[in-house]
Amino acid sequence: PIDLARAVMDNSPHVMLSGKGAETFAKEQGLEIVDPQYFYTENRFNALQRAKEREKIELDHDDQQALFYDAEIKNFKYGTVGCAALDKDGNLAAGTSTGGMTNKRWGRVGDAPIIGSGTYANNATCAVSSTGWGEYFIRAQVAHDISALMEYKGLSLAEASKIVIHDKVGGLGGDGGIVAIDKDGNMVMEFNTEGMYRASMNDQGDLKIEIYEKE
Repeated sequence: PIDLARAVMDNSPHVMLSGKGAETFAKEQGLEIVDPQYFYTENRFNALQRAKEREKIELDHDDQQALFYDAEIKNFKYGTVGCAALDKDGNLAAGTSTGGMTNKRWGRVGDAPIIGSGTYANNATCAVSSTGWGEYFIRAQVAHDISALMEYKGLSLAEASKIVIHDKVGGLGGDGGIVAIDKDGNMVMEFNTEGMYRASMNDQGDLKIEIYEKE
């Protein structure tokens, strides 16, 4: 997916392609196309069936049904892989490939492909890749907002990330986190959940891997 997104950026005048148009473009660019069966795993298929069964539960009140549905959405999000990097020439880049949301509504688009929501990079500030409840990351324009706070308010990457993830996303009722790096190589991995699988490496090759808030 990231190779295809890069091809759209480099080899087309567009920012976003979707559906059959994106698939046709991918074939024209010579990118690998696989049958949907390639993505099948028994574990994830079973998780989908469990989600569908829970969705069938009928509650008496519409508000209760809405709350139930929200809870189900929150508990069935898996598989985002994101990265943010600074190269030796001072260029910043971010990429996000999402596993999506189990049992999502047909046609639902998450934050990962939306530049400024789940993914953003600006050589003047930072590169950000997001993971979490996409609807809230879209509403808060998380990735761009972190950059904007740095550019317009002079905040550090760490300060901006805390405000956006905890106050803005958290204030809306959403959860998730980001991996980010600024133009000076400072790295931040901020989240408002119990844990987030994450890793970082500096220009000396020092690798750091963490899951929970305090390792």
